[in-house]
Amino acid sequence: MPDKDWISADWPAPARVRTLVTTRNGGVSQPPYASLNLGAHVGDDPQAVAANRARLRDALPAEPAWLNQVHGVAVADASAIGANAPDADASFAREPGVVCAAMTADCLPVLLCDERGQTVAAAHAGWRGLCDGVIEATVAAMALPPSDLMAWLGPAIGPDAFEVGAEVRQAFIAKDAEADSAFVDIGNGKYLADIYALARLRLRKLGVSRVYGGDFCTVIDRDRFFSYRRDGVTGRMASMIWLED
Repeated sequence: MPDKDWISADWPAPARVRTLVTTRNGGVSQPPYASLNLGAHVGDDPQAVAANRARLRDALPAEPAWLNQVHGVAVADASAIGANAPDADASFAREPGVVCAAMTADCLPVLLCDERGQTVAAAHAGWRGLCDGVIEATVAAMALPPSDLMAWLGPAIGPDAFEVGAEVRQAFIAKDAEADSAFVDIGNGKYLADIYALARLRLRKLGVSRVYGGDFCTVIDRDRFFSYRRDGVTGRMASMIWLED
């Protein structure tokens, strides 16, 4: 994996919990999708996407349980996903070798597991899904006490780059007044939003106190990450988690 510059979650998960997060490097796609674009829905050459997914597959126990992400809160059982990707923004697995995956290019990927290594999950948390409760829905689907869980926050748009309008701030504050602490007023009705802080707040309110990661910025680190906010037309990365036997 070193030539691909891929990432593993840095957290105290059980040994049988495995993670892999791709970067933009190590694939065959041409600009503006250079080079390891895994998204089949962004306008890239389908043969290049297939070749990239084949390279990824070599590092995994199975093909990832891909989702058709719609910025919602639906959670799928990854072991029940076949060739047709369901409309969902998170998945969970309890069986070894089933790979949960969240595809992103600025949105926040959240990986979850329990301290005994029984259940894993991956959530795609753009601001809409995060605000509407995709993390809460994912934790509920795992059907374990939140105090038994830990979370890792993967590469997303950083707090110095995520400029939003007042309506985004208001949507979060309407759900929880404490969310105000994750927004910095930069004038003219605009704010800088900290999506990592917003996710940590939601996890803490659920009772998930062990939260790791959250120190990336997909926008600023252009050599390593795809960014929709920065480039418009771009590829997608994947954050994956699974159980080993």
